[in-house]
Amino acid sequence: MPNEKIAHLATLILASKRMVVFTGAGVSTESGISDFRSPGGLWERYDPDDFTIRKFLHSMETRKIMWHMMATEFFTDVQPNRAHYALAELDKLGKLDCIITQNVDDLHQRADVPKEKVFELHGNMLRVVCLTCGQRHPMETIKERLKAGEEIPDCKACHGILKPDTVFFGESLPARDLQEATAHSKAADVFLVIGSTLLVYPAAYMPVYAVEAGAKLAIVNLTATPVNEDAEVVINGKAGDIMSQVVEMVKSGIISDRK
Repeated sequence: MPNEKIAHLATLILASKRMVVFTGAGVSTESGISDFRSPGGLWERYDPDDFTIRKFLHSMETRKIMWHMMATEFFTDVQPNRAHYALAELDKLGKLDCIITQNVDDLHQRADVPKEKVFELHGNMLRVVCLTCGQRHPMETIKERLKAGEEIPDCKACHGILKPDTVFFGESLPARDLQEATAHSKAADVFLVIGSTLLVYPAAYMPVYAVEAGAKLAIVNLTATPVNEDAEVVINGKAGDIMSQVVEMVKSGIISDRK
């Protein structure tokens, strides 16, 4: 990886006052979480149509499939990786305004990024919500019920339909998180995309909002994105490798400035 590109990104971060980071699946794949769309991903083992809110609500068989997936393979013993810890370190250095994420794995928070700085556009798989009374429950408590033999757990308070607290196809994004993400994007001076192809909307509008408002755009991703031509710097590579190097350069720059 050309050191000049990593140095360029570190320089942008050092100069920033309001850096917003946007993360996608490429940040979490290094923790062992499959990208839904890549070879070997979940869409090769499950029908994406089962993730529509309409089918989930109207088909008990679909709910059975979903809860079986939750019990057997989703986010089992995953841990934050170097990319998550690098972003947490940038926060401790005072260089992170917020993280806008498409991921639903809670790994930014587990890496010690304050939860109020993480806007989850697609929800959080570690929570379950009742669609009738609105109560939320930890996913682990529902998994225990699945392990005990329940196939389609319902809400114990009102017997309503339980659903993973994530955005299914056909659902709107969480209003508060979307509003906050949009406002922070438009106020950013540096907008850093990590591990996203920027193909899923409306989340992918965030870097567009930032650039239109005058922010400098940086991209760290294995493949090209639709906004590469708008970026000050594009680094193709793994998120953990690159961000670890970037953080070390940022720390060195901060130390040098303080001497």
